[in-house]
Amino acid sequence: MAKPMKEYILSVASDLFSTQGINATSVDAIVAKADVAKVTLYKYFKSKEQLIIEYLREYDAKLWSSLSAITAQQEDAVSKLTALVNGMLDWIGDPEFKGFAFINASVEFPQRDDPVHQSSLESARTFRQTLAVLAHEAGLKNADALALQLALVVEGAAITERTQRGSGAVENAKALAKALIEAAR
Repeated sequence: MAKPMKEYILSVASDLFSTQGINATSVDAIVAKADVAKVTLYKYFKSKEQLIIEYLREYDAKLWSSLSAITAQQEDAVSKLTALVNGMLDWIGDPEFKGFAFINASVEFPQRDDPVHQSSLESARTFRQTLAVLAHEAGLKNADALALQLALVVEGAAITERTQRGSGAVENAKALAKALIEAAR
């Protein structure tokens, strides 16, 4: 059974956004690859901006679904925190990794009041807040600072690995994250 049209268009746009960049992907390119009329795209998405925001939301939902499955297998907060960070880093190490959508989008839409930028910031905040909640639950010292440090390690590894494939960023980031968590005990 074929995907519903809205999901299909979003899937095509998501692929183009992640491989070519958001600004570099025109509406014309999306409709050409999807083999639909422009009016069909606009029937489901009022603007390219709305399509981008839906792309970011879907990306976020898939990411958190995957991470939730990883952390659900752990019994305590320290193990969940470690599994969350390592899960993100393992994903970064995947040869198919194309960068975090929220980082890519925030770079392409740098104006702080832009809805796309705001959506990107929300994704980053959610990640850091999740790390902080787990660090607090684990009773780790300076939990909020630790959450920021771990986010910096993960986001830095993502950027480094995206631009310098095979750099060793993932392995080094895992070692650094482990050391940060151990130092906070």
